[in-house]
Amino acid sequence: VQLQASGGGLVQPGGSLRLSCAASGFTLDDYAIGWFRQVPGKEREGVSCINSAVGVDGTYYEDSVKGRFTVSRDNAKNTAYLQMNNLKPEDTAVYYCAVHVKRTDYSGFFYCLRPYLFDYRGQGTQVTVSS
Repeated sequence: VQLQASGGGLVQPGGSLRLSCAASGFTLDDYAIGWFRQVPGKEREGVSCINSAVGVDGTYYEDSVKGRFTVSRDNAKNTAYLQMNNLKPEDTAVYYCAVHVKRTDYSGFFYCLRPYLFDYRGQGTQVTVSS
């Protein structure tokens, strides 16, 4: 069972990156997926969480990324994505994905506040936004 995050890198402000989270050993199906980021010395932050089993409340974006980031999944590829547009220097962090392999009716907001709920976590991918 493994989650492989990729797609990070160095990008100039205003640029875009698409992070991928590939699952192996299990299927993502409609389990809740979370994207988190962490900067050294700061607490881990829930960037976006999606629980497809719940309606509109199933998708959450942290305020600073609303309108710029989009979370999605491709079940055929067993992969989740985080499309990040108009990146800013303050988006610089290690990003990682996580999956909760239990069907719930928790909202995306509920999930992003509780990273301990997630069963599996990828190794993280560095995103650096700098000119």
